[in-house]
Amino acid sequence: MAALTTSGPARELITRYERHLNTRRGLSPATVRNYVADLAPFAEYAELQGIALDNDVSAIRSFLSRGGQEHVHQEYRSLVRDYVSWLLEGRRLHSGRRAGQRGHERNSVIRSLAAIRLFVRFLIADGLLPDAPLWAPGSTLMRRFTPRAARRLPDVLSAQEAGRLVEAPLRRQPTQDTREGAGASGGRLRDQALLELLYGAGLRVSEAAGLDTDHLDFPGRQIRVWGKGSKARMVPLGRSAHNALRSYAEKGRRNLVPKDGNASTGGTEALFLNRRGGRLSPRSIHQIVRRYAMQAGLRDDVHPHTLRHTFATHLLDGGADLRVVQELLGHSTPTATQVYTHVSQTEARRVYMSAHPLARPKP
Repeated sequence: MAALTTSGPARELITRYERHLNTRRGLSPATVRNYVADLAPFAEYAELQGIALDNDVSAIRSFLSRGGQEHVHQEYRSLVRDYVSWLLEGRRLHSGRRAGQRGHERNSVIRSLAAIRLFVRFLIADGLLPDAPLWAPGSTLMRRFTPRAARRLPDVLSAQEAGRLVEAPLRRQPTQDTREGAGASGGRLRDQALLELLYGAGLRVSEAAGLDTDHLDFPGRQIRVWGKGSKARMVPLGRSAHNALRSYAEKGRRNLVPKDGNASTGGTEALFLNRRGGRLSPRSIHQIVRRYAMQAGLRDDVHPHTLRHTFATHLLDGGADLRVVQELLGHSTPTATQVYTHVSQTEARRVYMSAHPLARPKP
């Protein structure tokens, strides 16, 4: 089945849903796209059951009401239970590192269920589907259907590896012409400022891409960041990140602005620019990080979130309070931040085993 888009049979419904997410929920454009994309497996499953998603969801409504209104709750339960089983065991994956295999990983199923809950609540509020206790916020039944998340330790770099990465743009490669133009020089200053900011401030890739020039506060050595749910936070800048950003802003950025005008997006000036003077995209940031990671001799799976993980872990290793790290990362609850304490404990164990005389085996 094709991906769920605004050009399919439910295009009017999906357009209204996107508008709802943008205006009523205050979500970022990237989050809205993800929520819509995560509906695609459900639309595929519904079509297999002969209840294709359409603009008025009449097929789904008829399916739920086939045993009478008193059985709607049971039909919802069966639909969600069978859908989760299909995701875990039956659906063939079309993309990603497990393409061609069957069955989603648990975290993918959890994300898909979150998207379905939000979508169904929208349909219920719009009067298109009947309500049921399953969809109530905090439903214990929905928790029973939701797989337990797999606990994975974040992938982090050592301090030495992170240092090599952020300094990589300043090392001219043998193939580079020493008479390179201003645009190339501006690009290197931009890349170093970007890497320093990702590691030195722990930004999400979407947050870095969305920065504007007026978000910088050089005298205060801080930057205003717009995170998930359009929540703003002020993030302090360390000396290294502050100096790199100032060099880029004062020397490098103007070399990336077209001579015939400003790099402008929606009336605001983007901070990180591409070679055409437009806003640097999240995809381009991923490519920049990967390119310099390989140039620095690191593994080829380093991505922007690796630097965010590394930022948080190194702060905790240095004695920072968990609540402070939570605030700097823009997490709404400490739960998402606590995973980094496990990484720090792992590092503490490694240091203890290598340093304490009673921890080493006797020769």
